[in-house]
Amino acid sequence: MSRIGKKPITIPEGVTVTVGKDNVIAVKGPKGELKQTIDRDIIVEVKDGEVLINRPTDQIRHRAMHGLYRSLLSNMVKGVTEGFKAQMELVGVGFKAANTGNLLDLSLGYSHNILFEIPSELKVATLTEKGQNPKIILESIDKQLLGAVAAKIRSMRKPEPYKGKGVRFVGEVVRKKAGKSAGK
Repeated sequence: MSRIGKKPITIPEGVTVTVGKDNVIAVKGPKGELKQTIDRDIIVEVKDGEVLINRPTDQIRHRAMHGLYRSLLSNMVKGVTEGFKAQMELVGVGFKAANTGNLLDLSLGYSHNILFEIPSELKVATLTEKGQNPKIILESIDKQLLGAVAAKIRSMRKPEPYKGKGVRFVGEVVRKKAGKSAGK
């Protein structure tokens, strides 16, 4: 049995979890509302302030989805109560980030600036302090969407292995290569 799938999800105060028809789970809390469609074989029960996820058999497909849906529902409950945050930094000379509303303007060393439209479900903020790398701060209640947008921004200029220049998450460690060795 899945260790993660067996764990019940405790529902904090102010959060309601409802199981609708066609296995659509709706989680409503102080920060907003999220919905997730669950596979028809997975059984979701809400009782005594907890959400329990069960699987009908030990087939590989059922075992694979058991822990997955438990994690997704847990992230939804955490998202509507606390929310999620991703911080990214731009490492490189002349790299800049600015935002007007949900339009992110990135200067990443290319011949042109990159304009990136952030989905309306996310909040974006840019921070530029003297002597430090520019930062992009993304906040959302949806962990999946937040991760996808952060990965897309990072893919515009991945950290390169020789000098470490590029877009990276705050605290991310980039392994550096030695480069060419000097002459004999």
